[in-house]
Amino acid sequence: MARDLAIDLGTANTLVYMKGKGIVLNEPSVIALNRQTGEVLATGREAWQMIGRTPGYIVAVRPLRGGAITDFEITER
Repeated sequence: MARDLAIDLGTANTLVYMKGKGIVLNEPSVIALNRQTGEVLATGREAWQMIGRTPGYIVAVRPLRGGAITDFEITER
């Protein structure tokens, strides 16, 4: 069964729309990374909640700015 999806990679939020169901995902466009290993620790709301509450080696990255992807590698993850 094919599903019609639309994905909006926004600077503030990422949304996924599914035909017949509406918006099925609305999460902040944020990724939490371990600076030492490059490992993705969290995405979306979970990463947003980590901002300011983690050790210095964990950073929050917003791979989209001004409506454009600024970090392709991170965005692909």
